[in-house]
Amino acid sequence: METDIVKKIMSMMPTFSKSQKKIAQAILNDYNQTAYITAAKLGDLVGVSESTVVRFAYELGYSKYPDFQHAIQKRVCSQMTSNQRIDATAARFGDADILKSVMTSDIEKIKFTMENIDRQAFSASIDALIGAKRIYIIGARSSASLASFLNFNLGLIFDNIKFVQPTSTSEVFEQLLHIGQDDVMFAISFPRYSSKMVSAVDYAHAQGARVIALTDSLQSPIAANASYVLTAQSDMVSYVDSLTAPLSIINAVLAAVAQSRRQEVKARFDELERVWDSYEVYAKQ
Repeated sequence: METDIVKKIMSMMPTFSKSQKKIAQAILNDYNQTAYITAAKLGDLVGVSESTVVRFAYELGYSKYPDFQHAIQKRVCSQMTSNQRIDATAARFGDADILKSVMTSDIEKIKFTMENIDRQAFSASIDALIGAKRIYIIGARSSASLASFLNFNLGLIFDNIKFVQPTSTSEVFEQLLHIGQDDVMFAISFPRYSSKMVSAVDYAHAQGARVIALTDSLQSPIAANASYVLTAQSDMVSYVDSLTAPLSIINAVLAAVAQSRRQEVKARFDELERVWDSYEVYAKQ
């Protein structure tokens, strides 16, 4: 499991040089200020060279500065209020072309996710979904839209989908009352993490169900009791997080499930097309 960046810095503090300690202290003193600035700007902030900052990231075990920076950003995103996020985003983008900056950032997040996702966990997740007695899908707050998208599309393929609506903690447990060891929960949560999601995953795990967690990090609170963890890079965009990369993983899940059950899915959609045509579900062009 990946180590929390703050714990890593604090544990290694005695081994740092004088310049490295300046960098470490600046990060520990103000995550918000240091999470979204370049190595050069961080160096200027503490009075060291850009190369010293880059070597500091190497010393912590990161192959390049952006990976180190992303580790700080994950720590920040899970703790910042909405107003703090707006201020941090303003400092990050400044007067730049917002449309281009955000879309470029999304492209980078998909690339990072593709390079770092656990392929074995992905394959095992597909097998678990196909073999499940029931599939419970849950996502709260900003992640609810992702859960709804997954629920709609898996529901076109499977009859055993249960979409858990986390309107209140008690109602979550009522909807999960019969979850068991033959079932699979697909849980989606990104910063700021919902406490309802953590409780739901803990309960499903305690009942013997397998849990697929789609989240941003192995340090995520829903990862601890998950059978399979699919990590996607999310990032702060004003008061919300970019969920482009998580949605791309969901698209891959849907494609992989359809591919694995190609003949059944084709037969199912033949039937659906007849129904849609009969009741004019879709407008004719």
